[in-house]
Amino acid sequence: MNFESFIARRYLKAKRKEKFISLISFISMAGVAVGVMALIIVIGVMTGFTQEMRNKILSVNAHIILLKLGTSIADSDRLATEVAAFPGVEAARPFIYTQVMISGPTEMKGAVLRGVDAGLIRNGGPPALTVQAGSFAALGDTAADESPPLALGNELAQSLGASVGSQVKIISPLGTLTPTGRMPRVKTFRVAAILHSGMFEFDNTLIYVAIPQIQQFLSLGDKVTGIEVQVKDAMAADTIAAALQEKLGPAYQTRDWMRMNRSLFAALKLQKSVLFIILTLIVLVAAFNIASTLIMLVMEKTRDIAILKSMGATRRSIMKIFVLEGVIIGVIGSLVGLGLGFLLTVLLQRYQFISLPSDVYYISTLPVKLQGLDVALIAGAALTITLLATLYPAWQASRQDPVEAIRYG
Repeated sequence: MNFESFIARRYLKAKRKEKFISLISFISMAGVAVGVMALIIVIGVMTGFTQEMRNKILSVNAHIILLKLGTSIADSDRLATEVAAFPGVEAARPFIYTQVMISGPTEMKGAVLRGVDAGLIRNGGPPALTVQAGSFAALGDTAADESPPLALGNELAQSLGASVGSQVKIISPLGTLTPTGRMPRVKTFRVAAILHSGMFEFDNTLIYVAIPQIQQFLSLGDKVTGIEVQVKDAMAADTIAAALQEKLGPAYQTRDWMRMNRSLFAALKLQKSVLFIILTLIVLVAAFNIASTLIMLVMEKTRDIAILKSMGATRRSIMKIFVLEGVIIGVIGSLVGLGLGFLLTVLLQRYQFISLPSDVYYISTLPVKLQGLDVALIAGAALTITLLATLYPAWQASRQDPVEAIRYG
């Protein structure tokens, strides 16, 4: 251990007449700890919220959707097979998407009717959806003497007053043209399953029906809205979508999940950056306390500085003593803040004791996810701010004239 480190550590230990300076040092350390802890928790929550939103969106929507410009797709099986063989693609399935009204035992609401193919029905539906009642596989039942089956989101089922076995009516504005105007199509369906995605917007609007039932209901023949594409790497969906677009030509259009939700994720990223800047001000306030502590310590240790200089200590050594003292305060505060931040995030992840109104925030619990880069950025910012706060007091200490200090100290 060199003498600069030894003296810096000794100065942190308060003597009787230096207890006030030591108290300010403790307050500065606590300020850094609180700032770092707040940053860890808030950035963890924002990262978790972003990832949870992405997972909820992808639990219902495909990574890429393929549409035909201006019309429906008639040769969906051939096209799905061709797309499924494309590099990076995991699966490709036809789908139908249309706006409808649904009438239940107690209420009528607007909803989105989604047609799913037989393969997805046999697999029990989208993997991220939870079946709360009934069976998704029942959507494949096509008994002639029964109403066609459908699956509802749990929030939509609750609004309609429907349960498994209930009869509901689907009303489509894409009706038949008559001499008196366009007449809507109406058909009775049977609730075969109630689903839960965890995202209010989806659970309150989605209806799943087998594609043949929708084609028959809307007189679409063998046409579908488009092709849903699942890729092996969701983060590479934009690259694969562009390659598919180039291969299939201008008659088709591809849209990846990043592009369709760009404004949402851009807003979340901006909010995360703004919160990081705002909460960094807490660390900045603590850094001012560190600077004031060191200035008072320099004034208190004027005679010590003069003696060290007269014994051969250089300006650089004197400056290093006070920089080290400030850095020690910053490092201890940062470590304590990191520890408390990690502890609280683990408690939030395990016990989820903070609930959210799902109709406002789309999700019902507060998600937390820490990333190594975020933690390193927070720790680096805290240490950089505390280091900068030590430079001026340390520089002032190194400039003191030992003769004048001994004479008037």
